[in-house]
Amino acid sequence: MGKSKLLSLKTRCFAAWTVEFSLLIISGLLPFSIGVYANSKSDMERTSLHPILVVAEIAIAYPLALPVSHGTRNVAWITNFAWSLALLAPLGVSGWQLYLLATTGRTTPKSWFRVRVLNKNGMSPGFAAVAQRELVGMWIVPVLTTYTVWRNSFAFPNLGAFMVIAFLLWLADSVGFGQRKPRQAWHDRLAGTYTVDDTIPFTLEQIYDQDQWSNDEEAAIASLVITPEPEGENSYKSTIWNYIKKHSNISLVGLSISSIVLILGTLISTQIYIQTQKNSRAIQQINSQQFIFLLQKLNPKSQVEEKEKVSAILALGTLENAQANQFLVDLLVKESNNLNITNIIEQALVNLGVKVIPNLKRANHFLAGRLGSEMSITASARRLQEKSLKVNIQAIKNILAVHSGNTYNLDLSRVQLSIVNSVKPKPNLVLDKVDIWGVNFKYANLNQVSFKSSRFRGPGKDGRWDTYDDWITDFSGAQMQKADLSYANLSRVLLVKTNLSRAILNQAKLSGARMIGANLSSSQLVGADLRGAVLENARLTGADLGDAKLDKADLFGARLVRATAIGAHLAYSNLTNTDWQAADLSGANLHRANLQNANLSATSLKGTILSHANLENVRFRNANLSLADLRGADLTGADFQGVILSSRRPYLTDKFVDVPTVGLESAIVRGVDFSQVKNLDPRQIAYICTQGAFHPNCP
Repeated sequence: MGKSKLLSLKTRCFAAWTVEFSLLIISGLLPFSIGVYANSKSDMERTSLHPILVVAEIAIAYPLALPVSHGTRNVAWITNFAWSLALLAPLGVSGWQLYLLATTGRTTPKSWFRVRVLNKNGMSPGFAAVAQRELVGMWIVPVLTTYTVWRNSFAFPNLGAFMVIAFLLWLADSVGFGQRKPRQAWHDRLAGTYTVDDTIPFTLEQIYDQDQWSNDEEAAIASLVITPEPEGENSYKSTIWNYIKKHSNISLVGLSISSIVLILGTLISTQIYIQTQKNSRAIQQINSQQFIFLLQKLNPKSQVEEKEKVSAILALGTLENAQANQFLVDLLVKESNNLNITNIIEQALVNLGVKVIPNLKRANHFLAGRLGSEMSITASARRLQEKSLKVNIQAIKNILAVHSGNTYNLDLSRVQLSIVNSVKPKPNLVLDKVDIWGVNFKYANLNQVSFKSSRFRGPGKDGRWDTYDDWITDFSGAQMQKADLSYANLSRVLLVKTNLSRAILNQAKLSGARMIGANLSSSQLVGADLRGAVLENARLTGADLGDAKLDKADLFGARLVRATAIGAHLAYSNLTNTDWQAADLSGANLHRANLQNANLSATSLKGTILSHANLENVRFRNANLSLADLRGADLTGADFQGVILSSRRPYLTDKFVDVPTVGLESAIVRGVDFSQVKNLDPRQIAYICTQGAFHPNCP
């Protein structure tokens, strides 16, 4: 390493550290990139993301305030292996480098730059010192300090700011190198190690700054080799026991004060706890007595006026009593025929708030189960049960509306919030412009509900969007047929295998939503924002996606037969294995989209932008590609049987080749390679040759 002698020790130390850090990053980034690439291939077998990777993702996302990807995710089988390797490889690389550093004083990059780490005896530092130097001094302390500063600064949750703060902290540590006597960075001082030039013997000449010493001292120091201090003396000076022996009076006073504070603190905290428990029991006893008193007034045999009953019901709505909550829910069902009383009970339940939702949910399950199982009951009995369920639904609706924004962690899974009336169907739940974020609606019946402009995603406790604690509603497996979600905020919401057939989602915000296996057949998504949404294997047969934003969306294996996507934005989207038969993609933007193995037979692609798109093995049979932009597209294996390349269809006229105005009437194919396109007839070949495309039969 002759060149390294021309560089200062500081420069070589920094270069070695940079290479070490780069190797660590590359060891994880390389397999991760391989996994991403494999996942983009349509011919790879798909499987669920491994649970360990899900846990690792959450563990990384939480401290860094990154959004957590909830729900099911399908990936290529090799992606699971590659991403697991991305987690293990950095650990293997760092472990090997730490082993080398402990046993030889050199990592591989330190050997390249002729830098070595030694202890005060001039020996390799050993595992204990390396753990202090690297793990504590280089990583744990700087990272924790950086994280604390970043988390409590205005820059949170900007990851760029985190990296800047970390760099400045590491720089501050290294700047001190060469300014102290002996010259050590903080992590070296912590571990009792020295970073030295490996091209010369280890002496005090390397440790102390020569320029600050006199010639006599310099000569004396240069002739000395480091010798260890007596072990007994060093340990004697540094032990706490030695300090206590030396300052016995101060130590005794400190110990006495600490003991008194500890005893007093224990006594006070114990007394506070006892008093709190006593007060809580007293309040519970008072509430129980009040509940019994009010219950007597509501006894059917009691001779009280309706006004007193109303007052008693409203009073029950102020009690902190679990029995009172359950009694009001049961009373709501019993009094379902009495509209005035049910309204009063609903007021009391709304006053109690979201804590009565579990009671209402249990009643809802019971009523819905009875209504579904008793098929032979009379029409009047059925109407009565429907009325009971309806007042239950109304109570849930009122609580969600009044307590908007305070619904996080509510469990309404499998609830029946929609009734198909025996005479005619009608919506039972209208919750427009309400914050219903963080609710669990899994497998709930929400058919025909109205959620116009409602918000199903909140910023979480930290008040910031797109962080780990965002309040996300879960609609997985729910029935939402004909639901109206126009203008609703459903970004990052879970809609896995949700039935949204014939639902209205016009102008809805669905960016980042997880809609794997969802049924969106005949739904309206005009102008909806679906950027980055995951719609793997979703069904969108007959859906209207006009002007929808689907940039970078994942529609792997989705079915879009007869879908309308006029003017839709699908740039950089994953459309592999999708089925678009007889769909209308006129004027859509599919720049750099991946359409590998897609079925676009009989599809209208008039004026569609397909520049630089991956069109390998796409079936274009009888598709209309007039005015489409195909420049830079990969057409390997594409099937062009019966494809229309010009609105004038010159290659089907009597005239063998009629050249239209490029871009005004014909597809833009200049420079496009058609050499591996299948089923081109002679007239099509002659036509594309006149448009500046490439084909082996072109003159």
